[in-house]
Amino acid sequence: MKTILSTPTKQVTIGDQRPTVLIGERINPTGKAKLSAALAAGDLGLVAELARAQVVAGADILDVNVGAPGVDEVTLLPLAVQRVMETVDVPLCIDSDDPQALRAALSVYRGKAIVNSVNGQEERLVTVLPLVKEYGAAVIGLVMDDKGIPPEAEQRVAIAGRILERAQQVGIAAEDVIFDPLALTVGTDVRTGLVTLETARRIRDEFGVNQTLGASNISFGLPERDVINWAFLTMVIQAGVTCPVVNVEKVRAAILATDLLLGRDEYAMRYIRAYRQRQAAAKAEGKTGA
Repeated sequence: MKTILSTPTKQVTIGDQRPTVLIGERINPTGKAKLSAALAAGDLGLVAELARAQVVAGADILDVNVGAPGVDEVTLLPLAVQRVMETVDVPLCIDSDDPQALRAALSVYRGKAIVNSVNGQEERLVTVLPLVKEYGAAVIGLVMDDKGIPPEAEQRVAIAGRILERAQQVGIAAEDVIFDPLALTVGTDVRTGLVTLETARRIRDEFGVNQTLGASNISFGLPERDVINWAFLTMVIQAGVTCPVVNVEKVRAAILATDLLLGRDEYAMRYIRAYRQRQAAAKAEGKTGA
């Protein structure tokens, strides 16, 4: 199943057995004091810098979240979306818990975006899904509800089924619902990774839709997080995740290698091209440093 996102001049296709699509996570103030301060001051210069750097690193889509303390998201989120659109030419994932902020941002977006996100809570279903339909967007469905994140895959898959049914009832096609099987840190429960993998496999097999994942959650609180994230990404991509939300600069090489080994990179062309680009960048940096 294919999910197609767009700008006025570019199209990105997400689909099973296709190269993994990377959603850049860096425009999000959570845990980023500098970005939070800039957003609170209404300064979008850093947002533009982060957008540009992520696309250079290989991001196919950018998540845009301005939810910092003291920020009026209804005012700032559409401004941030416009600034990113002026800076780079990739589709956007518009990320907010505020339906009014989502509406304001969707109203200025040109093309087809992703809305991040809806879940199994009735309030979110009745407020977010009509917005998604009205603006012709795709939507991320989190497999959680009023009771929180279920501990077992079966419960998460059941929530996914309910979200998909409700989306289709308002006229959103199945290909425009992208599920997040949800990752929690293995530092507190060693089984959480297995539950996420089983959830992803079952969503893929039962519904055939695309999936995303904030993969770095799996390593929270542990040392050498990058190593855990790389290993987990290779596993979740095999299980059905087609467009993870990641720090592209850190993980793209591992994802390209995964795609190559899964037969999604004819003659290793993408892998080799990216390697040559990194070599050229390193050489240029060395000359600049000299």
